[in-house]
Amino acid sequence: MKLKSEIMTENDVVRTLARLTHEIIERSGGTEDIVLIGIRRRGLPLAHLVAANISRFEGVSVPVGYLDITLYRDDLTGLKDMPEAGETFFPCDINGKCVILVDDVIFTGRTARAAIEAVFSRGRPSMIQLLVLVDRGHRELPIRPDFVGKNIPTKRSELVAVTVPETDGEPLSVKLFER
Repeated sequence: MKLKSEIMTENDVVRTLARLTHEIIERSGGTEDIVLIGIRRRGLPLAHLVAANISRFEGVSVPVGYLDITLYRDDLTGLKDMPEAGETFFPCDINGKCVILVDDVIFTGRTARAAIEAVFSRGRPSMIQLLVLVDRGHRELPIRPDFVGKNIPTKRSELVAVTVPETDGEPLSVKLFER
């Protein structure tokens, strides 16, 4: 893969997550009943950054959990395709809560669909919303994020890569690669 450009630097990502946090607070009328669920792998560190922003802006701690959607994917066709599922953790009872799924990039919408199904297997929230750092288009399902950091029109042959220190050992960034 060949690097085409760095779309967002660490400062850009931090500033964008602060804006998204303010949007969450404004649309929700506060932070009561919000539960952040990071879609593993890179959604979890982003969810923690949003939670830290909420704490800083509102003085309130919101619960943060994580979700592995492996077993909910619709593109696994047989037992031989079944990868091992990772761990899932819900920090509280989600019934009646506003669950905000957090992910790094939305592409086809299949990961978001799988995450929604996984949430409903754990309870009945009053609402499920989706926050993504990057929306690159090319949806195959009628799914639209509620909170978007940046829209990046891409070709199918391109790859949008988000790096986070916890997963990649590199600073926060968003880069565009040509395959």
